Amino acid sequence: MSPAILLAFLVGVFHTALYVLLRGSTDGRLPLLAAGACLGAWAGDALGGRLGLETLRIGDFSLLGASILAWVGILVVTVISVLGPSRTKPG
Repeated sequence: MSPAILLAFLVGVFHTALYVLLRGSTDGRLPLLAAGACLGAWAGDALGGRLGLETLRIGDFSLLGASILAWVGILVVTVISVLGPSRTKPG
């Protein structure tokens, strides 16, 4: 397993926890938020490496790019869940 995958997972989980702390609830979307943040962090590391974001790095891992795209992943999941069909209880 590549260290980038593990660090992307840790960054994604950290930012998901920070989002839940700030927001207060996730309305049952926690697994989707964590997946979006982890995938965003992994993509952010790759993109940050290509763009040369040298501000915050852990070895070859671009922490700044990973953090930015983790929040983009959380934002995408949140927007899709708001725009998608709502769950209403029958009755």
